[in-house]
Amino acid sequence: MAVLVIADHDGSTVRDTTNKTVTAALGLSSDVDILVVGQGAQAAADAASRIAGVRKVLLAESAGLGHGLAEAVEATVVPLAAGYDAILTPASADGKNFAPRIAAKLDVAPISDIVEVVSADTFVRPIYAGNALETIQSADAKKVITVRPTAFAAAAEGGSAPVESVAGADAPKTTFVSEEMVKSDRPELGAAKIIVSGGRALGSADEFHAVMEPLADKLGAAIGASRAAVDAGYAPNDYQVGQTGKVVAPALYIAIGISGAIQHLAGMKDSKIIVAINKDPDAPIFQVADYGLVGDYKTVVPELMTALG
Repeated sequence: MAVLVIADHDGSTVRDTTNKTVTAALGLSSDVDILVVGQGAQAAADAASRIAGVRKVLLAESAGLGHGLAEAVEATVVPLAAGYDAILTPASADGKNFAPRIAAKLDVAPISDIVEVVSADTFVRPIYAGNALETIQSADAKKVITVRPTAFAAAAEGGSAPVESVAGADAPKTTFVSEEMVKSDRPELGAAKIIVSGGRALGSADEFHAVMEPLADKLGAAIGASRAAVDAGYAPNDYQVGQTGKVVAPALYIAIGISGAIQHLAGMKDSKIIVAINKDPDAPIFQVADYGLVGDYKTVVPELMTALG
């Protein structure tokens, strides 16, 4: 059995979501290859080759792949699928975009968001906003799977896999128009070790940034937000943590003014240590918190800043 992992990368390095997906792939087979798609992505391919347990790295480049178009990724992957029994990718925004298309072209049912590999055809995935786990068995000859990276340890470095070039496809029926990239000196939300996250209780966009940014700077943390805070316009969409946002599992997650709706808990309850600050002692967030501070954030956060020095 051979497995192909489609890498998540930024053009120069692979994100640790790729290493974690390799760990899931190694649970299926010892023959694991990585496909790096993009344009000018040789450095990312070289980085992927250093992941332990990888047999070889395939590098496919084209203009369409450089823009991450799902049609181009599908057209590149499908011709390679004959040599693999399973195709895995992190359950990122990109992975969720192209994986169903690849599965449709291969006439198989996609398997989404797995958190455990039981056997070559059996997997565990969360359902009902993470409140239940479902074990599924697939009879498809080929598996197309998205992997929830927070559920797997990252594969170590130290490999020396060869890098081979393969044909990269374009998407003739799709035209890339534009993209707006958010630039920040803070850690990326999905990979951050510390996250401070704010909710609707902060009351306004100005208050959100006035409270969250100094604390994040003090801790070297990424900033997250509940959907309610995003919908209210306090924070941009890329800050959203939860079922319809980003799923995170940092070493420390500090929730400020977040009640703990089931959809938000689905995105952060696997965090190693959860600290909740809320003036409502009955807020659901306290049910998953390791440490809870019942009080007004306007008093608690300044005291926390003073304690941090």
